[in-house]
Amino acid sequence: MNFYSPLRTIIRKNVRNGGCFAYVSHNYSTKSKEQIASNSAVNNAEKVIGYPTSFLSLRWLLNDEVANIALHIRKLIGTNHPLLDAARDLIINKQSLSWGLIVLLISKAGGLNKEFSQVDCDITAGILHNQRVVAEITDMVRMSNIIHKTILNIQTSSEADFADLNFGNKLSLLTGDYLLSTSFGELNRLRNHNVNELISTCLRDLTEGQFIEPRDQQNRPLPAAPLKEQKDITIPNQVNNELLEIAEVLGNAKAEWTLRHLLDGASLLAKCCQATLLLAGHPEPFQKLGYLFGRNMALAYQAHKDQEIFNPGKTGPFSLVCAPLLFHIQHDPSYHKKIMEYAERDNVDFYDIRKVVLSGPGLKKTAELQEELSLNALQVLEDFPESDARTALSNIINSM
Repeated sequence: MNFYSPLRTIIRKNVRNGGCFAYVSHNYSTKSKEQIASNSAVNNAEKVIGYPTSFLSLRWLLNDEVANIALHIRKLIGTNHPLLDAARDLIINKQSLSWGLIVLLISKAGGLNKEFSQVDCDITAGILHNQRVVAEITDMVRMSNIIHKTILNIQTSSEADFADLNFGNKLSLLTGDYLLSTSFGELNRLRNHNVNELISTCLRDLTEGQFIEPRDQQNRPLPAAPLKEQKDITIPNQVNNELLEIAEVLGNAKAEWTLRHLLDGASLLAKCCQATLLLAGHPEPFQKLGYLFGRNMALAYQAHKDQEIFNPGKTGPFSLVCAPLLFHIQHDPSYHKKIMEYAERDNVDFYDIRKVVLSGPGLKKTAELQEELSLNALQVLEDFPESDARTALSNIINSM
């Protein structure tokens, strides 16, 4: 049974019934020059690999388990459960850059450092079959994390609403768990202890990222109170055994943003880029280059997405720990109290926040942060041999 078919039917049906979101075909959407340039860079990168990266997840999604979940999602129509929006963005719109594509490109850019049998190699893409599996794992772990975040803290006196939203929570939990468990099943079949240990720490990082306070009633992150003295705090490239003085990080706009997003996803891309080079037989110093590229690439992409929130015509909710807002609070500490009042009432005025942030220096500082991270990623790429894959990675960064 095809997963995409029932889910598309659900979304179109939801539009007819006045549901919580609309299905919009890419063929009829208005795209900015930035989006066109980004899509062109991604399309050219996929040609380097030899196939669209949407195929990475087909083997996982086109099966009975996920198809059954898609059929159950029909029952959520009209409930406004966030799982519906997550399903739309992940499967239909595919607006996010595929991290599996980045892992495949860094695999090809690095090449193979020793002889492998033809059975182990994907001749079409010029990489190992195991490296393709790592790319699949990257996308699926990221997807499971996004789906798990749609679980709600239900606060309603209506028994009917509670039953519907509770059912949505069960689907979110089971779907995320299925993707995560299948990912680590595939990881185990690689039979490489070092890769297994490396990617397993990504799960630790994602978990730790969910315990950084403050948080609202739905466990969504809130900005910490700004520090009176803003020190130049450097977040380590890898958050392993090094202890951080969290009191010096929270409230420091750049450091807080970096730590939250490093744990909440950037380390996943970084460690999977490192793991794929490990599989190719590269020495540890070269593997570290993969990690550094993935870290800076993921954070630069997040800074880019944070700026898009404030583009003309953008509406709707967004993360309250996005870089422009954190930088604005650093510029105007009194605005933090307003944000916390919104969160306490669970009624955030996103229109007002957009207007206030646009009037301050937050967007400019975020653009500078993105440029810094992008340059760091491009400098790491200089240590890779010249190739179409390296050029494709550079083009993706420059298109952001």
